[in-house]
Amino acid sequence: MRIVITGALGQLGTAMQGALAKHDLVLVDIPDWDITDPQSVPRMAGLKPEVVIHCAAMTDVDGCTRNPDLAYHVNAFGTQNVALACQQAGAAMVHMSTNEVFSGNASLPYREFDTPLAINPYGASKLAAEQIAARLLHKLYVVRISWLFAPGWNNFVSKIVALADKHGQLQVVTDEVANPTYAPDLAAAVARLIQTGHYGIYHLVNEGYCSRYEFVVEILQQSGREHIPVKPITSDKFQRASTPPPFAPLRNTIGAELGITLRPWQEALADYFAERSG
Repeated sequence: MRIVITGALGQLGTAMQGALAKHDLVLVDIPDWDITDPQSVPRMAGLKPEVVIHCAAMTDVDGCTRNPDLAYHVNAFGTQNVALACQQAGAAMVHMSTNEVFSGNASLPYREFDTPLAINPYGASKLAAEQIAARLLHKLYVVRISWLFAPGWNNFVSKIVALADKHGQLQVVTDEVANPTYAPDLAAAVARLIQTGHYGIYHLVNEGYCSRYEFVVEILQQSGREHIPVKPITSDKFQRASTPPPFAPLRNTIGAELGITLRPWQEALADYFAERSG
């Protein structure tokens, strides 16, 4: 299968390369490719992909709040160009989205058919991207994820380890809840999904959810830093540009119907540290 991966050199795109190595892959990323350039539409269509896995995005959540116009330019307009290229090529599209399309005011994990309501520019720009792609394409997989991490990249897990070593103590919020998602597990799930032809919305996250505080406690324990104290705080004590949804874990119901599930996040975290030490 000929597969184009946008954002191919990032954390998620690199994991996709590993999971899809047996296919004919075309890797698309800046600076050689700019998905916000309208000329990228015929150029990408000319690659004659059967599937485009769209990982490219502005994922700096606080940066999106500081510059919402840029967030929409990259995440919404850029996705429109990718979707138009798929339309011209007759290709299926996998659009990688986020739990931040939801408000976080739920009492239970969000299912695929729950109504989105974004509360920050990052989530709003990604929701706009979902809607644009859905209007343009029938052969569309929307894959929502949260709290992505992988070895060798700058992510929440690596930042916590670095901060713990630097400061010897941490303060972490208890009122932001979601699913830690291991990029290699996600990529393997997407590799299975594109073989099904079962288009629709999917929540492909590792099983289980936790608060940022609970995630940090597990990170420290698994990395041999359980002696480092962690003070629980609420988000009003932690200043940042964006307002994340407070309770936005995702529930994988549709993928599970197809037999596509991801293991518990704690097991994935153990593999992260095993890979990191190796």
